Amino acid sequence: MPVAVITDSTACIPEQLAAQWGISLVQVQIAVDDRVDDESRFQRAELIELLRSGRPVSTRPPDAGAFFWAYQDAVSAGADAIVSLHVSAKLSATVEAAREAAQQVKVPVHVLDSGTTSMSLGFAALSAARTAAAGGQAQRVMEAADRRYRASSELIYVDTLDYLRRGGRIGAASAMLGSALSIKPLLTVKDGEVAPLARVPGRKRALAKVADLAVQRAGEAKVDIAVACATPSDREMTMVQQLRGRVPGLNDIFLVQASTVIAAHVGPGALGVTIAPMS
Repeated sequence: MPVAVITDSTACIPEQLAAQWGISLVQVQIAVDDRVDDESRFQRAELIELLRSGRPVSTRPPDAGAFFWAYQDAVSAGADAIVSLHVSAKLSATVEAAREAAQQVKVPVHVLDSGTTSMSLGFAALSAARTAAAGGQAQRVMEAADRRYRASSELIYVDTLDYLRRGGRIGAASAMLGSALSIKPLLTVKDGEVAPLARVPGRKRALAKVADLAVQRAGEAKVDIAVACATPSDREMTMVQQLRGRVPGLNDIFLVQASTVIAAHVGPGALGVTIAPMS
């Protein structure tokens, strides 16, 4: 495609779907003890166990060099422009690394801060790639991405706010710290950072509230939905089944494994639902 689409691994796009649409995923890094590596090079089960045990697991943006070589690969494959869209700059320095690398590439590289993460970013990348595949020039590809991530919503259930607090990504949700253990926080991403949405007593009621909010936000519009989690279980399958039966304008619904970078910040027991209206 004349316009290449590149994003980062927090977009949570399944590998087969990324390959189908020619989207390159630059890996955000994870640090455990003295080891720092791309998140894809860690065993997911091992990382989840480390998180559950309380071992320090931190995250780092990709090196600018990782973006440079991704851009060079796109140019070698025939791209004459690149649209590179990434996790919110308030949550990660990933977009800064992308901008640094973009200055060293001979073709135009348009770096976008999506102001969000997870499948809100993923669906935007998919919309951008579809537009590029249809022959859209860079401006149209950027507009497609922009419309999608601005219209999308993130609903996040977490067992505890401790992981966000430890990682420094708690943002406005810090107002919910100190809630009783039985109160489960529901969060969203607003203005580029994690923000509080609701407090609900008990896990079962909290997950039911997530489903209700997803149905409410979808309304009658034609939407794609993704349910994301660190390790899929019956809980997530139940959420998918509920939303499939309750959202009248559902175009497609995905059950995806959340980026382990995201899991490191929200905790292994978190569940996210993305509602992405189709333009």
